[in-house]
Amino acid sequence: MSKRFPNGTLAVDGVSLDVRESEMLSFLGPSGCGKTTLLRLIAGFETPTAGEIWLAGRRLDLQPPNRRGATMVFQGYALFPHLSVFENVAFGLRVRGVRGRDLRLRVARALDLVDLGGLGDRQPQQLSGGQQQRVAVARALVLEPALLLFDEPLSNLDAKLREQMRLEIRALQQRLGITAVYVTHDQAEAMTLSDRIAVMNAGRIEQVGAPREIYEAPGTRFVADFIGRATFLPGRVAAAADGGHVDVEVLGRHLRVAASAALTPGASVEVMVRPEAVALRADGDGAPGVIMQATFIGGLAQYVVRVDELRLIAVEPAVPGAKLLGEGSPVRVSLRAELLRAFPEEMGLA
Repeated sequence: MSKRFPNGTLAVDGVSLDVRESEMLSFLGPSGCGKTTLLRLIAGFETPTAGEIWLAGRRLDLQPPNRRGATMVFQGYALFPHLSVFENVAFGLRVRGVRGRDLRLRVARALDLVDLGGLGDRQPQQLSGGQQQRVAVARALVLEPALLLFDEPLSNLDAKLREQMRLEIRALQQRLGITAVYVTHDQAEAMTLSDRIAVMNAGRIEQVGAPREIYEAPGTRFVADFIGRATFLPGRVAAAADGGHVDVEVLGRHLRVAASAALTPGASVEVMVRPEAVALRADGDGAPGVIMQATFIGGLAQYVVRVDELRLIAVEPAVPGAKLLGEGSPVRVSLRAELLRAFPEEMGLA
């Protein structure tokens, strides 16, 4: 499926993807990558330039939004300020002609699902941000959609509430077994919520996989750089190895690391180094380095280490009561080969 706007912008470029029944799939990527446009195409708020959209054997792109069996939870809640919580949730049902006892029961059930039972008489402005978001979710759920769409629904909440709501949305989706598509630029959000993540870049899907797969085995240089934190060290392939691995010379050592593509001996590569792949020692083996910065982060010690002209980030458990390594402290730096991944140098920066 593709979407080109009248100004010539190609927002979605040949995307093809199956969403599994009862899964939560997240579209993750930087601003302008096409993830929101893709969600709007599914919802029917945009029309594809090419391609088709199907849901449970029905072609959706030929249907108006209100007949697609998909409902969306918006970033800004989109609640009616002049209506009570009950009437906000009931609005879509009334449009569909639901009345009386059936309407009351369905609204009450939806509010109970999001832990807002008993608050139906309140106005939206009397609720906290998290409660307003729950109303928005209830309003979508009450229509019993085949597909639930989320357009960055937590971006207006503070960090602590956002973390709480992630868990609540995920638990609710799993309990109901509803199929959901979630759009976010927040990596932690995607990792917490998703069965699978589709990482997008420039209108295309770079990789689809489970959160752990995306993090530990990124398929492209862009995914490796966008997901989590990584430093890329220059290296050279010394020899090919079995099982998708290569022997690479990096930081003056020969290490056997996973490779993202077929690499030939002598090829220049960039080696992805996550913070947890960096081991620091006071002495012994390893490249000589110097601590440039030390930061305490809630039970973890984060270090920026200079090795020659390179800088690495290392993260270690902070021992209670023990001082962090001081800035300027000499250390020996080694890399955990099993956590590294090599990318062809010609892929360049994403």
